[in-house]
Amino acid sequence: MNGQPFNQLLASLSPACRGSLLSRLKPVSLPLRTVLYEPDEIPKYAHFVTSGMASVVYFMSNGASAEVGVWGHEGMVESFHLLGTAKIPTRCFVQMEATALRMPFKELRKDFLENEELRTALLQCVQSQSSILGQLAVCNRLHEAEARLSRWLLMVRDRVDSENYFLTHEFLANMLGARRTTVTAAAGTLQRKGIIKYSRGRIRIIDSPALEKAACECYKTVRALHMDFYGTAELV
Repeated sequence: MNGQPFNQLLASLSPACRGSLLSRLKPVSLPLRTVLYEPDEIPKYAHFVTSGMASVVYFMSNGASAEVGVWGHEGMVESFHLLGTAKIPTRCFVQMEATALRMPFKELRKDFLENEELRTALLQCVQSQSSILGQLAVCNRLHEAEARLSRWLLMVRDRVDSENYFLTHEFLANMLGARRTTVTAAAGTLQRKGIIKYSRGRIRIIDSPALEKAACECYKTVRALHMDFYGTAELV
């Protein structure tokens, strides 16, 4: 699939199964902040991300929020909605400008119920993301801001295939469920160590090995979880 939009879940399917889906999937561009699904609603579309990154965020009644999951080109964003009729309380929106292949969600749900190969792949995707979600929940509870920020920056890097991106302090704070001053201090520490360069929301990773050392153990754990489910170290 070199030179073409890439989605790891689609790539794992047999040529016949993949071809059937690709004939019905439509390529779309997803600008920053595009909402892919809202809380407690059945999605209109199913998105197989091919570039960029989307965040799964939980909002509290007072407006506070924290990121509880991320999607890149490893799976299908609305996969949890396929499992049953329970309402999903999170919102998913594009965090880094993205592209995707999409089709009506109801159409994919029909394929999910009727096609064993696709159902197995999507359930594997859900299982992987569930395990990663649990790891990130522990991370956000137990690890210090600098280590969590380092882990998160590495996860973004791996999904957007770039060491340069734009993220404001306010946005980072919302994603990490931390105070803006806490994130500012953590980013400042990484910058003074020469690991990143951060100016007016623009982040450049200068020393990836050092950033991996600064990250908490969750980065490697999430990588291992991904390798177990997908059989590749390509993405975290």
